[in-house]
Amino acid sequence: MGRGRLLLPHVARRIVSAASVALAAGICQAGTMQPLADDELANVSGRDGLAFNLQNFSLSGQLTLTYTMPGPSGSNLWLGNLSLSRSDDPLSTFTDPYTLRVLSRGNGLADVIRLTEPLNTGGLLKWQFAADWGVNADGLDFQGGALVVNDLVTRGGSVTLTTPSAPNVEGIAFGLALQADIANLMVRPRGRDDVTSPDPSTVTEQLRLSGIHLGAASDTGVLLNSPWVLADATTQPGIFNAITDASGNSFLHLGIAWPTTSAPAPIGGLLIDSIVFKSDSLPGGQLDLGSSRIGTIQLQYLDVKLKAGF
Repeated sequence: MGRGRLLLPHVARRIVSAASVALAAGICQAGTMQPLADDELANVSGRDGLAFNLQNFSLSGQLTLTYTMPGPSGSNLWLGNLSLSRSDDPLSTFTDPYTLRVLSRGNGLADVIRLTEPLNTGGLLKWQFAADWGVNADGLDFQGGALVVNDLVTRGGSVTLTTPSAPNVEGIAFGLALQADIANLMVRPRGRDDVTSPDPSTVTEQLRLSGIHLGAASDTGVLLNSPWVLADATTQPGIFNAITDASGNSFLHLGIAWPTTSAPAPIGGLLIDSIVFKSDSLPGGQLDLGSSRIGTIQLQYLDVKLKAGF
């Protein structure tokens, strides 16, 4: 079962409504309330902000997430027996929160909802994750084993949601900025075993990626201590929607538009310190592929379509 505490260090709200204004006028003048004119209402604005943090958060139990393809096949992909927890930074419980805000962009553009992560400069907020997974397709019930993540640290990233600004386009437009470090990511086909250890002796087969670092990078491929902006809701928006082509085929669509300004798309980088396969069938019991690095990644445009049915 999930457990934890939601701490609300401050809630900043400034909401002005016609009813409250009219009520105040009625109290002051001891008269009946009068409706406000449209031009007066047009000048009323409000912004909501919420700051929060999670303390002693954990989630575990018989929870399964399943994606089932439409149509007669019933093929599905599932993720089950979820386990999720986070450590705390007791000195920054209230001073370094998550923030959820509604922001105005002006220039006739729709407002955005933005969730910003803690800066987590000390790296003390660490996530642990484990789940079993499998696929049912073409009459086969494939048990994939377990996916385990140790010490996932994110710093100052954000997710921005809004409506598409392009005419006749429906769906969710988004922005995404991410900086992440992962101590270990393991795929264990024989089960999760000891999720607190990256290489327990009782695990005979696994793929382990250690020291994963993702974030903004310089032109020369040096990782910077800042989030990589994969998509910007205003200048290079992402889009997630469902589309149907001229032949009537439906797809789930994930895309990132071309930049709308002269500035190039931001540069990111990915570094993996170690990639190791472990198996009794390998000479010496393992295959060490060493490190891997993508010095610079630049998403100028992305267009991915996933078939939703047969």
